Amino acid sequence: MKYSYKARTKEGELQIGNVEAMDRNSAANVLLSHGLYVLSVEEHREEEWYDRLLNFFKRVKTTHLMIFTRQFATLLASQVALSDSLGNLYKQTEHPILKEAIAEISNDVQAGFALSQALEKHTNVFSDFYINMVRSAEVTGRLSEVLEFLADYLEDQVAMQSKIKNALSYPIFVIILAFVVLGIIITFVFPQILPIFEDSNITVPWYTAIMLAVGTFLNRWWWIVVFALVALVLILINYFQTKEGKIVFDETVLHIPLVGKLFRKIYVARFAESARVLIKGGLTIPQAVEISARTIGNVEYQEVLTQASEEVRKGKLLSKVIEERPEFPPLVSQLIAIGESTGRLEDLLQKVRDFYMREIENTIENSISLIQPILMVFVGVVVAFLFAGILLPLFSLTQTI
Repeated sequence: MKYSYKARTKEGELQIGNVEAMDRNSAANVLLSHGLYVLSVEEHREEEWYDRLLNFFKRVKTTHLMIFTRQFATLLASQVALSDSLGNLYKQTEHPILKEAIAEISNDVQAGFALSQALEKHTNVFSDFYINMVRSAEVTGRLSEVLEFLADYLEDQVAMQSKIKNALSYPIFVIILAFVVLGIIITFVFPQILPIFEDSNITVPWYTAIMLAVGTFLNRWWWIVVFALVALVLILINYFQTKEGKIVFDETVLHIPLVGKLFRKIYVARFAESARVLIKGGLTIPQAVEISARTIGNVEYQEVLTQASEEVRKGKLLSKVIEERPEFPPLVSQLIAIGESTGRLEDLLQKVRDFYMREIENTIENSISLIQPILMVFVGVVVAFLFAGILLPLFSLTQTI
């Protein structure tokens, strides 16, 4: 059987994983034989579909995490003790999931765990990047400074997400509104027109017949359609939470015209920023690349950067490794090469990040300028479709009377 465990090494580091054993006691003995101090051993339960759905709806937004980190950094910079800072943050935080996580972190810190070890228990709230930055700060004694870095980093992420949402919210709203209006007309208006065509015994065009048939079906069974749509959405959410679903989603996003190019720039900027902050926090280049891979948010880029970190560990220059990867534009490897040769890798990674952030902003602004004419064409097509389907046959009917 498989058991999930939490244990501490002789150096005091928290270790979480799975172990195969006949029973719980055997699992504990296996861990003890490896020199680990066992904290808990529980029977491993595979994540069910409802667990994935709950995790999707119980996420902590980047905005809440950014505010928490900023307040945390301010309290520590003001010489407030770590446990007192966590206590104050617990009182100030309103988000229920984050509030519960802070309470458990505070209890673990008071029990003797390091802050990074306490954060490791809440990977649904804190990313690997966040946890490893805190761990590096504990070694260097610059926790408040690193938390300021993290707050700035999260603030940039929030700003980027906000720009993307603002660019997409208006067209999505218009498209949804158009389909809602179209659905109402087909469902409730078309069935009222059907008797006119039936009484006149005229032959309607095939596309009109399809619309009238769909309208009649929706008028009778709309509740089944609504139920099916809700079920489909939940099934898709559950699927995209699985490992296979994440791979399919990430690959699909990268191959959508225009959208794919935008997200590639986002991932490059995110990698440059993550690696820069981690290296500045005292981590080695292979460690920084590996952690950046786990926080970049795309499976394809994660695999590429994980392989890159392994090659850098073997002695290869990061610029040479990046140069061989088509996922990264040539400019990235060129700037990294300059940073490596001059010893200013952090500064050049900052330049990579700044350049692609400007590219992202320009892409979003250009997309916004194209949205209005595209939407006008879309609405025009919908109106033409309705006109051709109903008004033209009605006009033909009036001509025969």
